[in-house]
Amino acid sequence: FFFRDLFWTMVVHKRHRRASHMALLACFAVAIGRGATSSSTRVTALSFATISSGSKVAWRYATATSPSSATTGCAPTAGAPAFFGRRHFRSSSSCAASITSLQQSAVATEDLEKTMDVTHPAFEVVAKDVVSEYGAYTTLYKHKKSGAELLSVASDDDNKVFGITFRTPPSDSTGVPHILEHSVLCGSRKYKTKDPFVQLLQGSLQTFLNAFTYPDRTCYVVASQNEKDFYNLVNVYADAVFHPRAISDPMVHAQEGWHLELEDKEEPLTYKGVVYNEMKGVYSSPDSLLGRESQRCLFPDNTYSVDSGGDPTVIPELSFEDFANFHAKFYHPANSRIYFSGDDDVAKRLEIMDDYLSEFGPSPESKPESEIVWQKKTITEPKWEKHAYPSGADQPETHMLNVNWLLNDRPFTPLEDLTVSILDHLLTG
Repeated sequence: FFFRDLFWTMVVHKRHRRASHMALLACFAVAIGRGATSSSTRVTALSFATISSGSKVAWRYATATSPSSATTGCAPTAGAPAFFGRRHFRSSSSCAASITSLQQSAVATEDLEKTMDVTHPAFEVVAKDVVSEYGAYTTLYKHKKSGAELLSVASDDDNKVFGITFRTPPSDSTGVPHILEHSVLCGSRKYKTKDPFVQLLQGSLQTFLNAFTYPDRTCYVVASQNEKDFYNLVNVYADAVFHPRAISDPMVHAQEGWHLELEDKEEPLTYKGVVYNEMKGVYSSPDSLLGRESQRCLFPDNTYSVDSGGDPTVIPELSFEDFANFHAKFYHPANSRIYFSGDDDVAKRLEIMDDYLSEFGPSPESKPESEIVWQKKTITEPKWEKHAYPSGADQPETHMLNVNWLLNDRPFTPLEDLTVSILDHLLTG
């Protein structure tokens, strides 16, 4: 788990770097538009920024172009920043390259726009939108039979991404969402190998492969730049979440959750298990314990008062029956959100997912049963709680302090959300 988190950090860093390039292109485009005298110039600059994939040619054109229509995009205007003209307009060949790049980008834009018109008889179109800052053309579908929602994002990014998320609020600290997250990747109806996750890490061309347990949801994410490999990963993950071996094989629950071991006949039985051992490490961290207690005291009346990862003292209370029932209750397609992004075929995405979703009927009770109630503001005066955490005999006596406020018991408006974000940044940096 910690290795996978490190890998996630590396991927996020790479993706953020690309996002920063896109944002910079958009800023350049806005600056060009404000300094130009022709409206057609502004449209050209802005539309180019939205479809740029960060290539060197596209980057050069975006930083260099600020002409009026009279100069046909091959010379700087007087109102443009000086470095645009001096640095990049040195020959007619560079001008021709810029025009060619723009033409190619226009064709790419048309192709991406067409993806928003893709339909499938098993899905209905709920909404369409364009996120111009990222050149993303999005369509929200709903599977007619199962009720699953699928967000399809078409872009020129060759790193194709698939994710499926289930809302999984626990009612206790047995760690059932966390144990199930580990267990579904231990073989399925179609892929019967004992540990496909490890095999995919070692043998696929994946650029990202992971799963995450949050306090209120569980996410499964894969990515690859190779189309054939990507669709293979999608099939493995889809079959794993909907038809895991774990719900019919108690040995998986025992392995990933908890079991008793006897290493020496003279010694007492001890608890072992992948998640059990992992959470013992988490609960030996003072920082983790401080965060756990802070969350518990702020949200005493909803799912955030318990630990979705699992409390080692409570994990052994999880039975196999409760484990299997949790999957049946929350892992229905109607309680899921499915996500695709990249330059792969949108129709192929819908076809693959329909093969899995069509096996399920409607489940109108799935979403209501997974809804999380808002925590009411029940604290009327400052409340003080004190808890111990483990420390070694050789450690000096230390203390940790955390101050918490429950800010809202309803959704924030966009203005409130922005205001609190700025306040958080000012207070904590």
